[in-house]
Amino acid sequence: MTFDTLGLTPRLLGNVRLSGYTAPTPIQAATIPHVLRGRDVLGCAQTGTGKTAAFALPMLQRLAEKPVYAGETRRVRGLILTPTRELAQQIDDCFVMYGKGVPVTHTVLIGGVNQNAQVEALRRGVDVVIACPGRLLDLMGQGFVKLDSVEIFVLDEADRMLDMGFIHDVRRVVAALTRPHQTLMFSATMPAEVEKLAMDILHDPESVKVDPVSSPVERINQSLYYVDKANKKHLLADILRREDVENCLVFSRTKHGADRIVRELKRAGIDSVAIHGDKSQNARQTALNRFKSGECKVLVATDIAARGLDIEGLSHVVNYDLPMEPESYIHRIGRTGRAGRDGTAISFCCIDEVKQLGQVEKLIGRRLPLKESDWPMEITTPSEPKPRLPRGERPAKLDRQGNPAQPRPKPREREAKPALPKGGQVITIGRDGKVRRDGPVLGRPVQRVNRGKR
Repeated sequence: MTFDTLGLTPRLLGNVRLSGYTAPTPIQAATIPHVLRGRDVLGCAQTGTGKTAAFALPMLQRLAEKPVYAGETRRVRGLILTPTRELAQQIDDCFVMYGKGVPVTHTVLIGGVNQNAQVEALRRGVDVVIACPGRLLDLMGQGFVKLDSVEIFVLDEADRMLDMGFIHDVRRVVAALTRPHQTLMFSATMPAEVEKLAMDILHDPESVKVDPVSSPVERINQSLYYVDKANKKHLLADILRREDVENCLVFSRTKHGADRIVRELKRAGIDSVAIHGDKSQNARQTALNRFKSGECKVLVATDIAARGLDIEGLSHVVNYDLPMEPESYIHRIGRTGRAGRDGTAISFCCIDEVKQLGQVEKLIGRRLPLKESDWPMEITTPSEPKPRLPRGERPAKLDRQGNPAQPRPKPREREAKPALPKGGQVITIGRDGKVRRDGPVLGRPVQRVNRGKR
């Protein structure tokens, strides 16, 4: 099958060829005709199989069929919601690539940066908004975004967007879509409970499931090391020094953990950068650009980078910490082995992560192949969980090691000046040099001397 058989316009077909695509992937071939007909779609396919093009190409074509002429007000007719800023920017790049010469404008609404440029783009008018829920709702509250003209609504990484972290924001956005519209949902995993929530938003959808939900990309070489928590840093440094590691994405469970891994790699003489939710958007984009350009070959990230991030030619993924949700394992290792390339995924497991390992192996339906290292697991007793303090005794802030942060010293108080006795007077010296005494001062007594010019 070729793209010519999917019903796309010659302009879009030319842009697809310029992008280097020769034949549609299974998810694209199965989805694009349904979207062009205006049907709601629930699409589920392995990561790295071109889901962005599956909704971007037909979306551009449908909106271009109703062009906005000069003098007409350009309103938001397409809305794409994504869970991360990096994914939103990546989708916008795809719209630039696929939409050359197509009369459809688009912009990105993400947090972590000043909103002025985004507000200015909205005032000029755009056809498609690609947004993260937080910034979108913020600008809606300020009156800069109206969704009453949306014709196509896309929920990318739908399983993440419909979990308890985003479901309330998604419902607020859906409630603002007053016009009848087409809804498209795409994800690499779709648990049963999330699929039930999706059916409340979709209307008589076409369900397209190209690959088994739990199947990782078969071209990825997966392996597992049992290693004590304290020795993970040594094993990671040893792996990164191997000749076959061209570049590597390392996943940490926490933000503090990502920063700690960067510091430990620096001590080992390995340059690395980190991205996570506590960093500004400019810092995250700078780190990502350094990694993509090859200036730095190690990127340490939380699961913020596990969703949809497309890094061309990524050779290795290392799960420094196993994820709490087994579905995240599929998204993590899917950053490598994309677009038919080979990839390697390595996971570390300490005694405290055996439960998470079992959940991952149950999801993928097989055991991860074991490998030996110079740091075998020696601690076989799980560490005791930290006692949970009563609500009133919990520290408000924690330091980088997870311990209660020490309160900052209070600023030295200034010595209070003695107040005048009640009934004191205000003495004013006028320009003529004469002293005038006003009557008693009510309330807090003060003394003011106003020396005028003679």
